[in-house]
Amino acid sequence: MLFIVAMAILGIFMSLYLLLINQPEEGRRISLRRFIVLILVYATVMSGFGLLYLGLELMGIPVLVEGDRLEYESFFHLVEDVMYFSAVTLLTVGYGDITPQGIGRWIAMIQALIGYLLPAAFVVTSVFYRERLPQRL
Repeated sequence: MLFIVAMAILGIFMSLYLLLINQPEEGRRISLRRFIVLILVYATVMSGFGLLYLGLELMGIPVLVEGDRLEYESFFHLVEDVMYFSAVTLLTVGYGDITPQGIGRWIAMIQALIGYLLPAAFVVTSVFYRERLPQRL
């Protein structure tokens, strides 16, 4: 389980790095490729945090609660719950049906911050890249 948690954290950081280094083609502010990279970064960060929640739950560290506690009939139901919570948190929707507890609160805060800042990072890196291009006459 520790391996899953470590791989999830590595995947999150590598996705954010990919977003920052992947620049649009010269002369364009935005490209389809860059938009696809943004979607992939969101999917990877969502999956990475979902795996982080899953790994912690499987290690016996409760990080999510639904009502009184997080109950699941099968492993796949647990995966569904952690991925749902991850998506809702990353997209800053926050329905409140599943809530974090303990260390899960800190992880959810970091995830929500990343979800909030990703669009800004996407725009800022596109604009800064455009301004660095040599001006043509």
